[in-house]
Amino acid sequence: MKYDPLYAAYLVYFNRDRDYFECHEVLEELWLAENKDPRYKGLLQVAVGLYHFRNGNVRGGNKMMNSAYVRLRPYSAEELGIHMEKLVHEVRIYADRLTNYDTQPFAYYDLTIEILDPALKKMVANASEDIKPNLFQRRGRKRAVKHS
Repeated sequence: MKYDPLYAAYLVYFNRDRDYFECHEVLEELWLAENKDPRYKGLLQVAVGLYHFRNGNVRGGNKMMNSAYVRLRPYSAEELGIHMEKLVHEVRIYADRLTNYDTQPFAYYDLTIEILDPALKKMVANASEDIKPNLFQRRGRKRAVKHS
């Protein structure tokens, strides 16, 4: 299978940098270019769910993780060169924990997408060399300062 460079960039930002804002930026572009492929939408929602929860938005994180689970659940165990079954299982656990967060809070933790296809692994490794880590990750959209 041939993979898009935007997909490889998504995996670099997701697994190496944990930069979920950039994950959203690159995968949304691919999702739109690929006629709103639901697989990319689900992967995008996983990143957005982690982004929200890491930034204290439990409700937003829960909504995105549940939506990602529903969207990705129908796909095969190995999809898009990744271990989709494992990711779907981990997303389900995360969503369930977020649903019960009020009574059973837990510390934020990252997920890792396991890459199975050797060609994709190589592509991601090459992309990783070209993509500089974003040490100052954006934590949301910046609003203009209002002047009185």
